[in-house]
Amino acid sequence: MNSKSIALIIVAAGSSTRMGGQIKKEYLPLHNGTVLSTVALTFLKSNQINTIAVVIPANGLESAKNALYKDPEISNFISAHNTNIFFVEGGKTRQESVYNALLKLSSKEISPEYVLIHDGARPFLSTDLVLNAISYTIQYDASVPAVNPVDTQKEIDSSGFINRHLIRRNLKAVQTPQGFKFSEIYKCHQQAKLDNTEYTDDTEIYDRYSNKKTFVFDGEADNKKITYKEDIPQNNFDTSTVKGNSMFRTGIGYDKHRLVENRKLIIGGIEIPFDKGEDGHSDGDAVLHAVTDALLGASHKGDIGSYFPDTDPKYKDAASRKLLSEVWTDIQNEGWQLENLDIVILLEKPKFIPYREQVIHSIAETLKVSDDKVFVKAKTGEKLGDVGNSNCIEVFANCLISKGK
Repeated sequence: MNSKSIALIIVAAGSSTRMGGQIKKEYLPLHNGTVLSTVALTFLKSNQINTIAVVIPANGLESAKNALYKDPEISNFISAHNTNIFFVEGGKTRQESVYNALLKLSSKEISPEYVLIHDGARPFLSTDLVLNAISYTIQYDASVPAVNPVDTQKEIDSSGFINRHLIRRNLKAVQTPQGFKFSEIYKCHQQAKLDNTEYTDDTEIYDRYSNKKTFVFDGEADNKKITYKEDIPQNNFDTSTVKGNSMFRTGIGYDKHRLVENRKLIIGGIEIPFDKGEDGHSDGDAVLHAVTDALLGASHKGDIGSYFPDTDPKYKDAASRKLLSEVWTDIQNEGWQLENLDIVILLEKPKFIPYREQVIHSIAETLKVSDDKVFVKAKTGEKLGDVGNSNCIEVFANCLISKGK
């Protein structure tokens, strides 16, 4: 392994508006994980990266973590090579986002010798390209991969007329990762931050303030940036059931809580008058717990215990509606939507039917879907067993979710 200290910045702070606004492109499924995890894994496989800074949108930490660690190989590589990885909140522009990451990396504890800056939406690069970027950056202090443009290039004036005919053999379309000696690119970004000019990439900032040139080496035609969903090959989606232009998954959730005195009875986010309530670390809402597990199972994102461990005091008496909403946001960020949710409640007392419509509406409102996508049935225990003796509430939930191809 190279003795140089090398950091990686993955820029994934954009809103992905051209993806239709439903999901960040970096969080789309790809190979055994996501676009973001595929990017990180390619760099980790080079065995040259000491630190990774992932630049993400504000308030997007959980979604980013879920996307990065979707591929279990990520955790294996990080553990095996003791790679330091952290997340940094981005800025309003790509330039601000990179600067935020550089600022974090400049701490005495990290302060790498070299840094690679890569677009989080470029997952198709090879490990060879990463190794070339590192080698040329160490040799020349700055390097960038580039390919020859396919089309003839023209420069136009402000009125839309051709102003200059450019010579194609002298032109290159640059890609990422762009590599730099850390101390120099950090200093250049500090100066660029003060001049109120927005630069298109980091080589432009380096060229402006370092008085040095960036070495250009051969990029890869496959190293394209994802802009639209169609940019991801369809055979890279997972093997869920596919029909037409959508894939479907089902999930099953289950929960059971003792009924005890001095606790509120919360069913589907609605408090129901009764002399007993669910015993639990949170508010004990067995219905929403079962729903949460069904959705997590269908989306292959774990279970409620891994998300909200009952050993964590911050979830003591937590509102299950809030927990479900957090989970559902993460699932939606991966492009999933709810087709329907069917719930069976086993409860002797009180009678559930008078509250059914309220509960249906509460669940649908939490999931931001119409009421007709949710149905709840209730059965008694016929005075048999724990349910029949009013000692517990038991819930089964089944969901169907879908995502466009």
